[in-house]
Amino acid sequence: MRKIGGLLIAVAAALPLASVSFAQTNFPTRPVRIVVAFPPGGPTDFVGRLVADKMTALLGQRVYIDNKPGANGTLGGGDVAKSDPDGYSLFLTTAGAVTVSPHIMPNMPYDSLRDFAPVALVTKVTEVLVVTPKLGIKTVKELVALAKDKPGTIPFASTGIGSPPHLAQVLLDASAGVQFLHVPYRGAAPALTDLLGGQVQVVALDIPVVIAQIQAGNLVPIGMASDKRDAILPDVPTLAEQGYPNTDASNWYALLAPAKTPPDVVAKLNKAVDDALQDPEVHDKLVKAGATPVGGTPEALGTFMKAEYEKWGRVVHDNNIKDAQ
Repeated sequence: MRKIGGLLIAVAAALPLASVSFAQTNFPTRPVRIVVAFPPGGPTDFVGRLVADKMTALLGQRVYIDNKPGANGTLGGGDVAKSDPDGYSLFLTTAGAVTVSPHIMPNMPYDSLRDFAPVALVTKVTEVLVVTPKLGIKTVKELVALAKDKPGTIPFASTGIGSPPHLAQVLLDASAGVQFLHVPYRGAAPALTDLLGGQVQVVALDIPVVIAQIQAGNLVPIGMASDKRDAILPDVPTLAEQGYPNTDASNWYALLAPAKTPPDVVAKLNKAVDDALQDPEVHDKLVKAGATPVGGTPEALGTFMKAEYEKWGRVVHDNNIKDAQ
């Protein structure tokens, strides 16, 4: 009787764990939200919607984008960091929100390396400096000459303090010995709108959001803020090739979940992202837009994020970048 009683107790104790495991294994059972911390129409939004649509088909539940712009991505990031760690709230982050802003903002709503569970590195993207044809320049040297003639007055747009577009400007300032007038926006779409309208003179943006305007002749690409040329614009030299070294401000987008999300849920999400990126249609659309599909393991993303966190921390310190508040 003691043996039977002990067996019954052991089975009863295991039931809650079995139920939890079953629930996690059958994830998802309801829609999954991916927070994009920028307005619709920007590059992160484009990549997010493309991947989310494919994940919907792969997971059998709707995966949708929830745009929460503000504070260079930290507003949306804070929302996800505080969400239940069940896999139903995810954060499609840019490099700036998790590896730059923590070194700049005094009151971060999350700890980038502690409050998130890495899921997958989605894409890498190149920052390209663009101007309107009306400005009449075609090289970074010509842009630098304008800045030297009128120091601190040439408006250079970005998607927020500490964003990769802002870092591209900061690194160019330091390398060229000039000073542009930084004009931060709450995302790529409004920055691009004002560039086309003539309110600002230049902006460095992710290729996916400007490639259509470049191909239409509405914008002139004058340099890549990266360590190498981009395949989609092979004739556009890097800033380093034009005489301005140490100007690599390459961006990337990664999918994160709240910390303590069950490993099997993270693994299922990771597989969905990888499978989505390997889908020929998704892959081709990303490449044609100027985004390089990456994928990989959660562990690889964690290692990459830590290295990027340390790298941009040094840049912030060396260039005295501070939050506007």
